[in-house]
Amino acid sequence: MSDIPTPERHPDIPSRRRQELAALGGPWLEALTASAVAIVLTDALLPDDPILHVNPAFEALTGYPAAEALGRNCRFLQPEPAETEARARIREALATDAPVTADLLNRRRDGERFWNRISIATIRDGHGAPAFRLATQADVSSEYADDPAARELRASRRSLAEVQERLRVVQSVAGAAGAWEWDIASKRLVADARFASIYGLDAATAASGLPTAAFFAAVHEEDRMRLRIAVAGALHGAEVFARDYRVVVDGEIRWVAARGRTYLDAAERPLRFAGVLTDITDQRKVEERLHIAQTAGEVGSFEYVAGYGTAEVSEQFCRLLGLRPAQSLPVRTINALVHPEDPALIQNRDGRISSGTASHEFRITRADTGEERWLASRGEYRAGLAGGTIFTGVIYDITTTKRSEAALRLLTEKLEERVEERTQERDRLWNLSRDLLNVIGPDGRLRAVNPAWTRLLGHDEAELIGTSIEALTHPEDAATARSHLAHLLHGEAIAEFDIRMRTKGGDPRWVSWTVVPEGGAIYGIGRDVTQRKLLEDQLRQSQKMEAVGQLTGGIAHDFNNMLTGILGGIDMVRRRVSQGRLDDVDRFLEAAMQSGQRAAALTHRLLAFSRRQTLDSRPLDVAVLVRSIEDLLRRTLGEQIELVIDMGPDLWSAVADDNQLESAILNLAINSRDAMPDGGRLTIGGRNVHLSATDLAHSDRGEAGDYVEIRVADTGLGMPADVLAKAFDPFYTTKPQGQGTGLGLSMVYGFIQQSRGDVMIESREGSGTTIRLFLPRHHGAPDETPAKPRAAALPGTGETVLVIEDDPAVRLLVLQVLQELGYRAIETADERDAVPILQSARHLDLLISDVGLPGMSGRRLAEIARASRPGLPVLFMTGYAREAADQAQFLDAGMEIITKPFAVDELGQRVNRILRTKGMAGPSSE
Repeated sequence: MSDIPTPERHPDIPSRRRQELAALGGPWLEALTASAVAIVLTDALLPDDPILHVNPAFEALTGYPAAEALGRNCRFLQPEPAETEARARIREALATDAPVTADLLNRRRDGERFWNRISIATIRDGHGAPAFRLATQADVSSEYADDPAARELRASRRSLAEVQERLRVVQSVAGAAGAWEWDIASKRLVADARFASIYGLDAATAASGLPTAAFFAAVHEEDRMRLRIAVAGALHGAEVFARDYRVVVDGEIRWVAARGRTYLDAAERPLRFAGVLTDITDQRKVEERLHIAQTAGEVGSFEYVAGYGTAEVSEQFCRLLGLRPAQSLPVRTINALVHPEDPALIQNRDGRISSGTASHEFRITRADTGEERWLASRGEYRAGLAGGTIFTGVIYDITTTKRSEAALRLLTEKLEERVEERTQERDRLWNLSRDLLNVIGPDGRLRAVNPAWTRLLGHDEAELIGTSIEALTHPEDAATARSHLAHLLHGEAIAEFDIRMRTKGGDPRWVSWTVVPEGGAIYGIGRDVTQRKLLEDQLRQSQKMEAVGQLTGGIAHDFNNMLTGILGGIDMVRRRVSQGRLDDVDRFLEAAMQSGQRAAALTHRLLAFSRRQTLDSRPLDVAVLVRSIEDLLRRTLGEQIELVIDMGPDLWSAVADDNQLESAILNLAINSRDAMPDGGRLTIGGRNVHLSATDLAHSDRGEAGDYVEIRVADTGLGMPADVLAKAFDPFYTTKPQGQGTGLGLSMVYGFIQQSRGDVMIESREGSGTTIRLFLPRHHGAPDETPAKPRAAALPGTGETVLVIEDDPAVRLLVLQVLQELGYRAIETADERDAVPILQSARHLDLLISDVGLPGMSGRRLAEIARASRPGLPVLFMTGYAREAADQAQFLDAGMEIITKPFAVDELGQRVNRILRTKGMAGPSSE
């Protein structure tokens, strides 16, 4: 029926909760469904108790199919939302989860009204908390026949209910001085002097009557809308009115508590809305202070009157039990959370104790997480005004204390047993450990060793006891061992250091030591790290070669083009000079000079990164070194990143391995580049500094003195504290798997430490990273390096050769070489010139093409050529091309590749051989 209002639905509730219902057991639901009594099941966990399940008997009683009932409150059966004594009783019962039976006037789907007797009971979960409500319904309209006696009885019951309600309102706010009465028909409000005082109204005006809008005029703007909604609900009979809100009078904010209700006429229509209010500002302040104190101290309070089913509780009380905040809770719900072996939280339910204090401890299972916690309860009993016993108490969490007590008790009980176990464990560890364990006396001689010494070094225990630790150390590390021993004898612990120990056969084994002095002896643990050292060496070389790959890969093509121009130009000049033809020598010299100048800045730098060496420390000029790799750095960083070189004036010479230092700076630059994906600025600076012992307190290598500082600072992403703490750890990387070894920074750190220097790092997430390298000053001057030679040329025969090369210098050289060798050369720079020739009928004997052309690659041009000229010989030229690295996959039959730079003779020989192999050339010129 379209005129029947449809209350708010909960469309997402039934399916979820019906699954939980199904989990309770199929037979239970089947019994409800088969019952001849109309049954409704609602959700007690959601506001407004939406319907979860109805049986066929309900559908027959009301005419509503299940689909139209699910998700709605049972009030949808009521013709008007009028307040009745029966509804008030139902609401009060539901508030305490008590059973209730009441008669309500309902309406069927076809509009017919009938009296419905509803009996409601609450179904609880395993913790005793309300989960569902079960209601039976029955048509009792026959008991409400419309005879005068029945009407009179109902009217008298209604009058009695109104009197009782008024009494209840007055009792609940005993001592409140303000009262009002709101006439619904005339929309006038009459109030007493106390009400007028609280609202800032004239008492005489309030007593004679005001527009009902005055009820809201002084209300705080944040509370006004909620109050209007609550009053509207009361005016329409929806509930007994009870609201706390703020009023503002002369700029002062006061809290008031208002309680009231709407009274109905004989036809159950709203007649008037009356109530009382009181100023609760002081009470609110006290409650707020108490709430803050309880929350800060994690103390929950409660009050229980003996014989009642509920207890008044604080918000923190609910939190400690894992329940949602409430002002009162059923005692059964509270005690259901207590461990069955422990005393109940709320006791003395019969009220036999009338005074005194009480305290006890107990375990609970939190309602929300199921976690077991220990709580303590403290409080006191007192006699109530009506003669009952009231218990006021607090609860607080003592889980940590209980666990500590249990741990201490267990420790005490098991102490002797554990001492024995630990002794056995120590012996097992001593005997089975693969690490070297030892005790050294103050004289530096071994007092005790475990069997791992024999397994690693080959000496028997008898041979080792009494032997000086220095005698077992590799001669090159003996000084380090003596130095550490001296520190240890002065009571200084040494976290970690690596030295080489000699086996019985004289072979060195790297051992990483952690040593502490205690009680006149020195205790050490040594781990064989020989394999790790080899791996680190291999990975250091691999990492160095990775840097080479990153640098050289990007520039190899251009670099080899330059070398081809240089070598070819010089070869041509040499040939012309030897033939006495000097007229056009200048253009070849100019081409060679241009290529040479472009290559000069890069040549010797690339070779430095391919050499494998440990440390070749020597005096060097840091400023010169940094500027010498500036071109490499710019190519590595790319155009998005600005490189700033800021070397201070009169920079001292430093002592370090120049190759390792270049690698370190490059590593740091690459890290900075990766930390600036959107571009930024990288600054590499240098200055002279003096570091004190305090500055180097964290370092076990550096000594106070003069240093040259190299600063590498970026404007990148920076590092969070946890990443920064592990930045120098070997194998630690934040890059995706396969994209980083995690050795970059650790190798930089190790190199600087070995150079008797120090490293400092500063970084904040979002603020970039600065790494400072400190190298010891050299009191003297720095050092320097040399160059390389060439080949010879061959003549050739005249065949037609198409040359495709984008670099003008290289193209000129190749054309001249071919012409000099007697071939007819056709010149093209790219696909635009080459494709028309390749697709024409023009005769070609050989195609010579660069691989890395702009636009279409040389390999693609070769495919186009062979599409119309099957079997055409092809000679590719390449400086660097990733796709040409695997020649077996790149080249088809009849194709060859020549690597730039190449000599004139080499080019002539390759062309001659290719054509001769195909049977297209004359006699070999070789």
